Amino acid sequence: MSLSERVAAAVDGARQWQRLMDMAKLGAIAGDGVDRACLTPLDRDARRIVMRWAEEAGATCSVDAAGNLWLRREGTDPAAAPVLSGSHMDTQPQGGRFDGIYGVLAALEVMSALQDSGVTTRRPMEVVAWTNEEGSRFGPGCMGSMAWSGHSEIETFSDSTDAQGLRFGDALAELLASEADVPRRALGGTTPHAYIEAHIEQGPLLEREGLAIGAVTGIQGSRWFVVTLTGDSAHAGTTPLRLRRDAMQAFVRVATALNTIMDDPDDVLRFTIGRLQVEPNSSNSVAGRVVFTIDLRHPDAAVLRARGDAILGVIEAAAGDVTIDLRETFDAPPSVFDPDLVSMIEQAATALQVGCRRMPSGAFHDAQFVNRVCPSAMIFVPSHKGISHNPAEYSSPEQLESGARVLAWTLMELAS
Repeated sequence: MSLSERVAAAVDGARQWQRLMDMAKLGAIAGDGVDRACLTPLDRDARRIVMRWAEEAGATCSVDAAGNLWLRREGTDPAAAPVLSGSHMDTQPQGGRFDGIYGVLAALEVMSALQDSGVTTRRPMEVVAWTNEEGSRFGPGCMGSMAWSGHSEIETFSDSTDAQGLRFGDALAELLASEADVPRRALGGTTPHAYIEAHIEQGPLLEREGLAIGAVTGIQGSRWFVVTLTGDSAHAGTTPLRLRRDAMQAFVRVATALNTIMDDPDDVLRFTIGRLQVEPNSSNSVAGRVVFTIDLRHPDAAVLRARGDAILGVIEAAAGDVTIDLRETFDAPPSVFDPDLVSMIEQAATALQVGCRRMPSGAFHDAQFVNRVCPSAMIFVPSHKGISHNPAEYSSPEQLESGARVLAWTLMELAS
């Protein structure tokens, strides 16, 4: 038995499951869901528990200026570039028990398996919990990995506020103060040998095809926008239609025009109007202001750029006599993962005798930004009915164990 197979065999699926269930208690909501927003007291409690588990696995802990939590297990060659794995610990407000946290705890389970089997790798192995991947409390998402990778300075996000008006910069300062006893490390500056992120699929393909593993080939690009249409609020019963500057009617025309230009016969492009705010939001008042969001995604950078750049012109042509404000809040180009790493994940699945297929990711992940710095790839495990960002999100203990074993085999090959 090779060292990779030995460590994969030492993965304890029951231990991993219990840790996932312990994490799910922090922010538990009805229906087996979890609401654990980033930089909250619940988030801080979860980080402390993970640090304790890491120390039991022979790892040391540190934190950087973006609040990213790092767990490091030394190798025989401390000067060698580390092998990195991880994901995030924050959830959506009506989130599930597996999105994000599985990637952290699967990587931590590999460290525990190394400890149990008495194996020391040549390269150091590091696990990272990235700050604010979800973006549900402070927008945009992936702040920690964007700051670490050099995509954006962490100070760029300081004035982002949550629903209560609390600034991200202040919440981050509070977290770092609460972890003053945890050693600090530089934000970025070290190039890992490779990065592998384990994650639930958040889609139905693996379950539908009866496969255990997805070897992820890349992540489609995303562009997010906030559009504000400003007209005049007026009395619904007394103001003639031809005299109105009705922001809601302008929105209807704009949405129709955008749906037309975003039509894709191949159904590859993803166009979503996900949030709509209307003022004064009264049944007998003409809407004076409408704010809505656009989420645009495509795996081809040229298509993403062309469709996104066309949005303003389409809105101007359709909106009529209202004032238009268009603001782009997020721009992440498509990522193509390292083909050798994708092949290595397939080899791991073959060695461990579990079914595997190549597949892209429709959702964005921290790996999209880590890929700017070092060779990266992802491992998907099945999601029941493809449900995610929902209390009904579910992957079985056996599916999660298979993912951790494939992760262990892959990390061992890289770290040896």
